[in-house]
Amino acid sequence: MTARLLHVAAAPFEAARRVSILPERHRSRRLHGHSFLARVRAELPTGWAPFPGGETGTLRDHLTRCVADLDYRDLNEHLPVPTDENLARWVRARLRIPGIEAVGIRSTRDQGADLDGSDHAHLWRRFRFEAAHQLPNVSAGHKCGRMHGHGFEVILHAHQDLGSDDMGIDFDQLGDIWAPLHQKLHTACLNDLPGLANPTSELFSVWLWERLKPTLPALSWISVYETAHSGCHYDGRHFRIWTEQRFESALRLVRAPDGASGRRLHGHSYLVRLHLSAPLDRVMGWVMDYGDVKERFRPVYKQLDHRLLNELPRLGDADPASLVRWLHEEAAAEFPQLDRIDLQETPGCGVLLCWGEQGPALPA
Repeated sequence: MTARLLHVAAAPFEAARRVSILPERHRSRRLHGHSFLARVRAELPTGWAPFPGGETGTLRDHLTRCVADLDYRDLNEHLPVPTDENLARWVRARLRIPGIEAVGIRSTRDQGADLDGSDHAHLWRRFRFEAAHQLPNVSAGHKCGRMHGHGFEVILHAHQDLGSDDMGIDFDQLGDIWAPLHQKLHTACLNDLPGLANPTSELFSVWLWERLKPTLPALSWISVYETAHSGCHYDGRHFRIWTEQRFESALRLVRAPDGASGRRLHGHSYLVRLHLSAPLDRVMGWVMDYGDVKERFRPVYKQLDHRLLNELPRLGDADPASLVRWLHEEAAAEFPQLDRIDLQETPGCGVLLCWGEQGPALPA
């Protein structure tokens, strides 16, 4: 399958709002504020940026200028019903960017909405619980075979065709649907729950799907985070696991014009996220051990961390698009299940390269 390269950018803004369409006495009908984050994902045409390799920074600059009109403002002065969905529409309408695939608004760390050009909305909310588990089928001596615990996080994703509606599913509705499960899961041992004798992230996501989908028909994905750096997505049919690492590197954008800041020697704390999709191993109950993913990626990681990226073999420039393609070439042979790589040079800003069946199904 042909790989698709998408650029992503994020820009924060601080603002207040009232959402008058919510039920009486709903707290969000009162004037209140958020630290919002606007996000955009676009398949940019060749030659759009001022110079090859400048796409990420240029996209970020466009988005930052767009949301500047919202920063430290009363959002009701800009649009009568400033829901996350309508704010995404507002940004999308004013963002003069070709190839936009989705625009999103994150109103808190734990909730947001992403909107495509057809007003299909990807709504999501994050929940956390503390629990213990152990994996009974791992080899002797594997650390996950010991009883241990995690601060698990679960994101419920809902996909809706909004049309002209101001709001999709109310985030509080997602909270109400989640509440009975929280009572069962919080401060519990997952192995003790019926149907969770082998509580891998993948099998736990199936367990959740079977209990949530009948109540929430719009449910499109469930994401289970065992740690802040690894997890599993499940859509009722497909499993996609991911694990991420950071590397500290220097670079020059060699195709930037003289005098451009990117042409100077500089550096980033990069984040790389590997996505792998495959049927489950019937014995282990997982796509692949997260630890094995990191171990197999280690030779590639060692080439990146605390290095001058321009010195890497077969890498002509160290811009995000060139670097993610280099990563694909280096990692593909080791990971036949690999179908997407996210690379961020600053938080929320970078590229994603995807070539699997699910494409960029979930936001970066």
